Amino acid sequence: MLKVSNVLELMKNTPLVALRGRAVSKPRARLWAKLEMAMPGQMKDRVAFKMVTDAEASGVLRPGGVIVESSSGTMAEGLARVGCIKGYRVIIVTDPRIDVSTAAKLRALGAEILVVEKYHPTGGWQQSRLERLREVLRNTPGAYWPRQYESPSNPGAYVDQMAGELIEALGGENIAALVASVGSGGSLCGTSTGLKKRFPHIRSIAVDAVGSVQFNQPNSNRLQSGHGNSIIASNIDYRIIDEAHWLSDGEVFNGCRELARREGIFAGGSSGAVYVVASWVAEQFGPDKHVVCLLPDRGDRYGETIYSDEYMEKHHLMGQEAAAGPQRIRYGVDVAERWSYAPLPHDGSVPYHSPDVSLSSDITRELGL
Repeated sequence: MLKVSNVLELMKNTPLVALRGRAVSKPRARLWAKLEMAMPGQMKDRVAFKMVTDAEASGVLRPGGVIVESSSGTMAEGLARVGCIKGYRVIIVTDPRIDVSTAAKLRALGAEILVVEKYHPTGGWQQSRLERLREVLRNTPGAYWPRQYESPSNPGAYVDQMAGELIEALGGENIAALVASVGSGGSLCGTSTGLKKRFPHIRSIAVDAVGSVQFNQPNSNRLQSGHGNSIIASNIDYRIIDEAHWLSDGEVFNGCRELARREGIFAGGSSGAVYVVASWVAEQFGPDKHVVCLLPDRGDRYGETIYSDEYMEKHHLMGQEAAAGPQRIRYGVDVAERWSYAPLPHDGSVPYHSPDVSLSSDITRELGL
């Protein structure tokens, strides 16, 4: 029996589970899911713990201090959990998309929740949250802002630890590809960095949402949360990513339902998106290879959305399952409306993202942080 002194010791070594893949796919490579959802508070536990311990080591966060962050999901929960164990006040700036379950968890863990009400016309909910966060930081001297979108501690939580866990379990020689969703950029880029240090052949595949700006697409309203963004996170290292995929709301939500039916894994939107893409990626390699996907979130907080027939019908998403494979588009030229993919240009021919997208680093410069 595993015995630990507190839940912080459970924020690593998540299970690696073999998957069958989607019903419409015929995976040849072995397909594996790293169940980051198996941690006490899901994927961002690793990041929250790393950020806080790094801040303590540098002296930025002192005993009895205040942690302030912008989040609508698992990052908030991770910080709240680490904060309550270590004795920090935690303030979370979020938006109306936060679900009842997550809000209840945050309050139970002692966090304070500030909900913004106005949707930013160009930067979306993320930009609205960051503007409110700016106000909180001004009024809370000495507060520590983890900056999940640009802190090196975010990918740093994965470079050695996550990559090491995968190499120990599978060996690096036969890992063909890593598939992960992109929100703040930490998990995919950090893990890819750690893996490619030793095994440069491994392909790094990003999963994004239709309507997200992260990979040179126009911003638009979307129902997906957890991955996708209306701003560009500085932690996205485009140089290490080989390929980007975009999926629509219907494709992702129905992918979640298929993941539950076929694999017995009740997961959130980011996991459903990754499952769709990884099942297809595993068709591209032979039986002696491994394809690994990171499943970050449980499905508990999506009972009234993804797993509600009423909600799906209201938004006309029923029956919008992803096809057996994506369509290839031109990076930075074509607009993705359904499951599409494009290799990332590493020759400088096309910029990775539009230069007019607001960055969270603007606040850092303004406040002199």
